[in-house]
Parts: sequence; C-alpha cells; structure tokens
Amino acid sequence: MRLSLAIWRQDGPDAPGRLVDYSVDVEPALSFLDMLDQLNEGLIRRGERVIEFDHDCREGICGTCGVLIDGRPHGPLPGTTTCQLHMRAFAEGARLTIEPFRARAFPVLCDLKVDRSALDRVLRAGGYISTNVGAAPEANSMLIARDAAEAAFAMAACLGCGACVASCKNASAALFTGAKVSHLALLPQGKVEASRRVLSMVQAMDAEGFGHCSNTGACEAVCPQQIPTDAIARLNWEYNWARLRLLVR
Repeated sequence: MRLSLAIWRQDGPDAPGRLVDYSVDVEPALSFLDMLDQLNEGLIRRGERVIEFDHDCREGICGTCGVLIDGRPHGPLPGTTTCQLHMRAFAEGARLTIEPFRARAFPVLCDLKVDRSALDRVLRAGGYISTNVGAAPEANSMLIARDAAEAAFAMAACLGCGACVASCKNASAALFTGAKVSHLALLPQGKVEASRRVLSMVQAMDAEGFGHCSNTGACEAVCPQQIPTDAIARLNWEYNWARLRLLVR
C-alpha cells in the first residue's frame, strides 16, 4: 500500500520546525514504527538525516512510543499504542500527518521526540510506601476486597505515555496523576503516606506547567490502557480529604 506522509521535522529544541512530505510503499502487516524504520532506511541510503522518534519495547508495555497521527495520540484505534498500530488500519493512498505530542510540559527535543521527564518528576514526588522488610507475608494476612484489588490493578496499568496530556486542550496530567495516586490509595499498603503523596504529586503536577482538568474526557478516549476518568475523581477526593485533614490538625 502507498501512503503520503507529512512528518514534523525539527533539528533541535530551539530550531524552527516544519512538516515535510514523504511517500512510502509498505506492507499492511507492518507496525507504524516499522513503517518509520523503513522510511529511515531510505533516508540513510540517500544520505539524509533520519527521522527521530521514541521507542523501546515495541510491545505496548513501556509507554515510550507516542506521536500524534492526524491529531490523535497513538492513532485512530482505541486501546492501542503507536507501536501496536499496524498500517492496515489506514486506507490505500491515505495522507497522514505525524507530529510530536504537543504540550508546554513536553518540549520537543528533535523531530517526533519530546521530553516527557515531567511525568517522571510528578511520579517521583509520590515518594514511597511503608512496608516491613523480610520474607514475603502469607497471602491472606492482609485481606483486600476483590473490587478494590481489581480497581487498583486497573490504575496500575498506566504506561505513563503522556497521551492523556497530548489529547487535553489544557494539557492536563490529571488522568496520569490520578491513576498513580489511585493505585496506592486503593490498597492498604499505600494508606500510611496517602495524604502526603497526593499533596506532593498535585503540587509537582502544577509546578511542571500541566493545565487543569475541565472534564472533556479526551484523555480517557485516547488512553491506550483505557483508564477511566474515575481516576481523576479519586484524585480529587484524595486531595480534598488530605487538605481537610491538614485543616483539622
């Protein structure tokens, strides 16, 4: 199948960027990143600079990959990362516009690569959990309701890819932060530091320049793990409860 591509090219963080047109002939079974690899092989043969993009596991696990495809993070399919997207998802002769994630907190490094370390700093602000060292405890020594366990595991599935930020008109990281806060807030292991954790992570989120949530639901629509906006509701509840606890002390 033959496709026309308009790809964002930018030599560095301070360099001006522009969309450059390319055309490719690819097999429908190729993944989106394999297609970019094939395009880069042609650029190398012509002595041109390759298109830089983020990738690692290519199995939908690491959250490293991520570009805007026709304005949608990770492309047109729900519950799919860029590396899991295959070219058969597009029609013969289609024209695709491929850009980096757009957010003030995600400065462009080169071409399709952005600096998403702001998410790491928000996560790091969450700190640690208190747990006893030594041998693993007996499985039934700490009973956890099934619904709570399943909800916690669903939140822990967040890849930290940043698609929620890139899709939000305010570039909010509320879904990411909410998933990370909810994961531990739902489990007894995370209760001890719960108040400090949520206050620190929200403070870090604001300091990084992420916008506020306005409940449009765009983040949930593009999340490759399909994490619901329930995470944002839990984040708000935990934050308000933590603030209340500080006031009554």
